[in-house]
Amino acid sequence: MRKISLNLLLLAVSLSVHCAIARAQDVFIIANKDFADSQITSAELRSIFTGVRSRLSDGTRVIPVTLKGGPVHEVFLKNYLQQNPDEFRICWRKAVFTGKGSMIRDFSTEAALFEYVSTVPGAVGYVSRITDPNSVKILTVIR
Repeated sequence: MRKISLNLLLLAVSLSVHCAIARAQDVFIIANKDFADSQITSAELRSIFTGVRSRLSDGTRVIPVTLKGGPVHEVFLKNYLQQNPDEFRICWRKAVFTGKGSMIRDFSTEAALFEYVSTVPGAVGYVSRITDPNSVKILTVIR
């Protein structure tokens, strides 16, 4: 009986770990409602978040925002920018020190990032869950 209880406990712990990992893999790209399109190519997204581009093809100004760190930030960097946090930080520091850009705005919480994107025209960011789908535009990334 104890062996069965122990096995069930181990199974429960294992499932919670796997569920947490699966949740960390879910990243939604969000934009302010003023975005004309609900799709963005992975190349456009990469160029926006690496500071190469500050406007969309239609001339709309884009303001990328990120989280300061954590699993969602790391998943975003890995899946969409093919960078790790150190490479990402170095990329932006180079832009600042060479005068080609200013440091990207980052937030401590997803709630703060979500609020900023929902209220600032041109803002683009990412979150692990959508709290109010009517206040932002969820972008589909075309690979």
